[in-house]
Amino acid sequence: MSHAYRELILGGQKSGKSARAELQAAQWLAQPQRQAVLIATAQAWDPEMAARIERHQSDRALRVPGLQTVESPLDWPAELQRLSRHDTLVVVDCLTLWLTNLMMPIDPAAAVGVDGLARRVSEAAEALARASGPVLLVSNEIGLGVIPMGREVRAFVDALGLLNQRLAQACDRVTLMAAGLPLTLKALA
Repeated sequence: MSHAYRELILGGQKSGKSARAELQAAQWLAQPQRQAVLIATAQAWDPEMAARIERHQSDRALRVPGLQTVESPLDWPAELQRLSRHDTLVVVDCLTLWLTNLMMPIDPAAAVGVDGLARRVSEAAEALARASGPVLLVSNEIGLGVIPMGREVRAFVDALGLLNQRLAQACDRVTLMAAGLPLTLKALA
């Protein structure tokens, strides 16, 4: 992994996306004088999600002890700009929850509209392009099933598909995870 490397890791729930990112972070940290930071986008909106986040944090600390965590549920692009350096790997986990936070917040009045969402996606792509160090992006691939019934859910699936496409274009590598196995969709030589 070079200092300007960018990878988008896609997959379904429990496909191994985060495990792949953590493995790469551990490999990055094995070299002297390197750091790694995970930008977490999850929010604890209910007791089950709070417990899930706590479990992920403790498990991750055991698997990759040197991986620092910064929570940024709404503005990971600004955190990426703040944290990115040639010696620091930044992992963003995950884009799906970030999009959920923007489109379907607890307070419906805080939801970004179509124009706001387009602006935020552009900011994300620009932040990725400006990052001076390696970046791993984790996102769900949810567009492989049946078309959702509700208008809001269809809008979300469409928005996530477009977000994934936009960021995949800016990445050196795109990996689809299935059953814990990586499938390379894009790899620049």
